[in-house]
Amino acid sequence: MINKKYLNISEVSKMLQIEEHKIRYWDSLDPKTKKYRVAGISTKSAGGTRYFNKDNIKKLQKLKSILYDGNNQNYSIKLAEKILSSKNHLSIQNDQNTKNYQYSDNVEKINQILNKMRLLLKNNDNKLQRKK
Repeated sequence: MINKKYLNISEVSKMLQIEEHKIRYWDSLDPKTKKYRVAGISTKSAGGTRYFNKDNIKKLQKLKSILYDGNNQNYSIKLAEKILSSKNHLSIQNDQNTKNYQYSDNVEKINQILNKMRLLLKNNDNKLQRKK
C-alpha cells in the first residue's frame, strides 16, 4: 500500500482493480432511501472530492471480495453492506500471496436467507398457478 495518508479514487481504483464508476456507485446516495448504499467508504472534501484512508480501503477490499471473488457473484449491494456492517465481519488473511476467505457465519446466514427466498418464490408461484 502507498504510504500516503489519503488516496484519490483513481489511485484506489488501480490498487484494488475496481473500476472507478463502481466505487462511485457504492459511495453514492440511494435515491429511494436517501442513504449511502455502503456507508463509510470514503471521506469527502468540502468540494465533494472522494479521498480514501486505510480503513476505507480495507472496507472496499472486503466489499469487493464479497461481491466479486470466488463463485458467489450474485450478492446484492444491500446484502453486502449488511455483511460488512455486521458484528461477524468477513475476515481476510494473507498466506504467502494467497487469500484464504473465511466465510463461516456469513455463508450460513446467506444460505438461510436464500432458502427462505426460494421458499417464498415457490409459494408465490403455486398461488399464481392455482388462480389460473
